[in-house]
Amino acid sequence: MQKMPDSRANVRPMNSNSAAAPAPIPEDAREANTTADAQIQAMKEQIRHLQSLASLGELTGTATHEFNNVLMTVINYAKLGLRNQDTASRDKALTKILEASERAAKITNTILAQARNRTDAKEPTDLAALVRDTLVLMQREMQKYRISVELDIADELPMISASGNQIQRLLLNLMTNARQAMGEGGTLLIRVIASRTADAPSAQPTHVELTVRDSGSGIPEDVLPRIFDPYFSTKAGPDESGKGGTGLGLAACKDIIDEHGGRVRVESSVGRGTAFVISFPIAAAKQAAA
Repeated sequence: MQKMPDSRANVRPMNSNSAAAPAPIPEDAREANTTADAQIQAMKEQIRHLQSLASLGELTGTATHEFNNVLMTVINYAKLGLRNQDTASRDKALTKILEASERAAKITNTILAQARNRTDAKEPTDLAALVRDTLVLMQREMQKYRISVELDIADELPMISASGNQIQRLLLNLMTNARQAMGEGGTLLIRVIASRTADAPSAQPTHVELTVRDSGSGIPEDVLPRIFDPYFSTKAGPDESGKGGTGLGLAACKDIIDEHGGRVRVESSVGRGTAFVISFPIAAAKQAAA
């Protein structure tokens, strides 16, 4: 497994006796630096906005596709029930219509949960529930590409302080990337467990850890350090489903993780697959009890 290198710089203090004091910066240079900083910040905001739109487009497209599948199921089995007068055929049609309707209700609840948190405000959030809700949206796509999904979710996990809106965007991006990396056929493992830092004062968990692991093509070692760069993509363009290729997906993921005080580790081996391991700090006791 290749691991992402630690991005923290190793900075050594300069000995004050070994170098002269730096020359003062001219006023015009200060103004130029200020202008450049403002331009960089504006570009970052523009990228953030594009990332949000891209994620919203992914969610809308996925939900629309899933609703269309459900609607076609209802229509086809309604026709079957009308064509066939025997009890067995009608019972089968009604059962399938009921199953499709229940699935439509789950999709609706997932979208409504997104709409309730349109401000992206952080609140105590059940990460495991978000994983399950997101899989409802991705289920048919995974089935279409013959992707087997394995869930490993621990019991009684603590809440994290998060925007459910943003975390679902993160999950959609990671699951979509995993599906694309595997092509047709493969295994997607999603694990959610409690963890704690090595320096934690007690045995109580300090984080909730999310792992999204695929059995796909993997990421070359020389590409790995750049995967979170905006507009960098290993894909030539969107796939047949119209997803991916913009280079905004993983950059958006990194922004969301950073905004939530999380940390991400990426492990990858060419030809064997990739794992994103993300740790989110748990919600403070007062916040979780609110």
